[in-house]
Amino acid sequence: MRVCSALMALATACLLASCAGNVELAAHLRPLPTDTMMLLGKKGMDVQAPIFVRIFKEESELELWKQRDDGHFYHFKTYPICNWSGDLGPKVRYGDRQAPEGFYTITREQMNPDSKYHLALNLGYPNAFDRAWKRNGDFLMIHGSCKSAGCYAMTDALIEEIYAIARESFIGGSDSFQVHAYPFRMTDQNMARFASHEAYPFWQTMKEGYDYFELTRKLPTVAVCNRRYVVNVALRNGDPSRLDPEGTCPAFVKPKPDPFRPKPGEQFAEQRIVVPGQKMRSLASVEDGATRSGLTSTGSLGGLLPNMSFAPGK
Repeated sequence: MRVCSALMALATACLLASCAGNVELAAHLRPLPTDTMMLLGKKGMDVQAPIFVRIFKEESELELWKQRDDGHFYHFKTYPICNWSGDLGPKVRYGDRQAPEGFYTITREQMNPDSKYHLALNLGYPNAFDRAWKRNGDFLMIHGSCKSAGCYAMTDALIEEIYAIARESFIGGSDSFQVHAYPFRMTDQNMARFASHEAYPFWQTMKEGYDYFELTRKLPTVAVCNRRYVVNVALRNGDPSRLDPEGTCPAFVKPKPDPFRPKPGEQFAEQRIVVPGQKMRSLASVEDGATRSGLTSTGSLGGLLPNMSFAPGK
């Protein structure tokens, strides 16, 4: 019923706009541009199929992926992030001016068509992991206006497209989509560059999620226990998402990843489309007063704890 209501609302808005002639649709109701629809078609992507978003701070890039009929995600576009605040490292507290890093989920209720920053998608910070560490802060967004105080800010034109693609995935029946916010592309070379950073143990766990998606083109299971992210795990009986984020981790099964193998003739679907645009932020332009990382006052984050056990999976 919610899907039907959304479709009816969009159709009504379009009808009213056409009848009014010069009345422009509100930003959150605008249809996707024709060239965007054509690219979706060329890449074999349903406009209402599920989506996945990856963010990379150092590169100031946001990737949008679409799921195709084979269940795998394919790259749609890479968008420039116009601005973000803070430095490499996760957000910890109010006022640290850090943009979040971690595994987040956006539901339809977190879409804000009335944002003072044009349009916004609330990341859902703090998530279960952040709350387990008693981290605080709110209204951490992906939004427009190219202004950031702890958020990832796009230009208005780009946030309109990203918002519309997310909107269409919800109309298609998706209840949510994941956003993985990384400090940088988590290659072995980049990890080596930051091996002495206080956030390195935390990033090692995040790299597990990055590597899993790179290998399989499917989303990893992410759970929280012992105040740690645990990636690509399953329970023999039960749902990992229902674990106590501060409780002891049980014995997990580690399913064996199934590597992604593109089908012959999929060269265009595999093509990386990089959108040109402004990137105002670099690591050399940290605002005055911003901390180098939010971790210093709360202690560094360790990796997986010794009492976590795993069993081989099928």
